[in-house]
Amino acid sequence: MNRRAFSTLGAPGADLDEVVRLARTGRCQGVELRCAVGQLVYPDMPATEAGRLGAALRRAGLAVPVLASYVQVAADDSGVVERLARHIDLAARLGAAQVRVFGGGADRADGRRERAVRHLARAAPLAEAAGVGLALETHDTFLTGAEVARVLEAVGSPHAGAVWDAVNPWRAGESPERTAALLGPWLRHVQLKDVASPTDLRPVPPGHGVLPLPSVLAQLGRLGYGGWISLEWERAWYPDAAPLADALPAFHRVLDAG
Repeated sequence: MNRRAFSTLGAPGADLDEVVRLARTGRCQGVELRCAVGQLVYPDMPATEAGRLGAALRRAGLAVPVLASYVQVAADDSGVVERLARHIDLAARLGAAQVRVFGGGADRADGRRERAVRHLARAAPLAEAAGVGLALETHDTFLTGAEVARVLEAVGSPHAGAVWDAVNPWRAGESPERTAALLGPWLRHVQLKDVASPTDLRPVPPGHGVLPLPSVLAQLGRLGYGGWISLEWERAWYPDAAPLADALPAFHRVLDAG
């Protein structure tokens, strides 16, 4: 059985006590920590504070499968690797297994793949030394499994993998079968969610929207994927969404049925 987590994107502004309470009452063994200003974890978090938070989560019996950064590896600037290094260090102090990264790079569309490959290849040895992985999400510039796989093939490092956000490849027209086949060699983390329609991305409880979640789970089973599955409940972007605690039971029902 896959271990289950939730993203703190679903509980914006929650403190440590609230995160631990949500995990315990919500039957989750891990927490995907969103790294953003004003949140429990933030990019310039002092090393000692990060270490204390990581220790507190371990005492509560919670793992941190992912530090969800907002670093854009396809950005056309000289500071990308430095930002990756800071997040790698932060993840190591928190005890996080992976640093999630985005493609981005909308400032200059040409050369995005080449920039992403270059930045990830330069940061991979830093991640290896810290015992942390880098995981490129199916998102924005690299929306599909095909696009993410092309980047990771070129990077060619076991310390660079993929996050499968279940909505994005599907709404781009890529079937779960194809996404799984493409990302299989690099799959490090899965974010599960459901939406009202391909063009209406407001969160709905898993199993109550249009995403073919049984197919996603069947493909994960076919791959023999034994990693984390995290509920990404996007209440930070949709404040009218129900509280995270109300969405977690549906998340478990979908996984239990799968």
